[in-house]
Amino acid sequence: MRIEVTPDGPYVVTGSVPMARQSIGADARGQSMDWDQGEDYPAAESYKLCRCGHSANKPYCDGSHERVRFDGTETASRRSYQGQAEEQAGPELTLTDAPAFCAFARFCDADGQVWKLVEIPGQADVVAREAARCPSGRLVAWESRSPIEPELPPSIGIVEDPVAGVGGPIWVRGGISVTSADGRDYEVRNRVTLCRCGRSRNKPFCDGSHVTIRFTGT
Repeated sequence: MRIEVTPDGPYVVTGSVPMARQSIGADARGQSMDWDQGEDYPAAESYKLCRCGHSANKPYCDGSHERVRFDGTETASRRSYQGQAEEQAGPELTLTDAPAFCAFARFCDADGQVWKLVEIPGQADVVAREAARCPSGRLVAWESRSPIEPELPPSIGIVEDPVAGVGGPIWVRGGISVTSADGRDYEVRNRVTLCRCGRSRNKPFCDGSHVTIRFTGT
């Protein structure tokens, strides 16, 4: 299974990667609490996903990147997650945070901000849950130097954010390789989010710009 970033073009997905819609599920307060799986997309050995944000056949590419002269230049750091992350040690868990990967899913605020909770004894379960539901892997909770990671089968989720009223990123799960347009692999991680609105300043990864520009994901 592999995702290839093409020059100023779509993501080419190969290896029969299953794909489904994933919505951010909120409680009565509008706080992000869990993930709600939606419809499955038809199975295919390979397919192309839009990354310019202009396709009329989202999430698939329809060639609009050529019409709009999309600039898909990749700007993301090639450093590892650990090389970009800040570390915050609490009494029970350690939290690492790489802000460049923020996809603005807001699970980190659900029951109190995770950066505050990690400092409070007795909040380890909440910290672990909030960090694990972060789709981009910006946040990781650690116990005794071991990451607390959710079990995610290799798959792709097309994120929808009903509370914000926007379409979100492409959620890549389960350690699928992402190869840049120059042929180099990014660090393989359990969870990452790829930009599909075309406006991220951390391409190919999402930086939350879909919320700012009010991206329509369908």
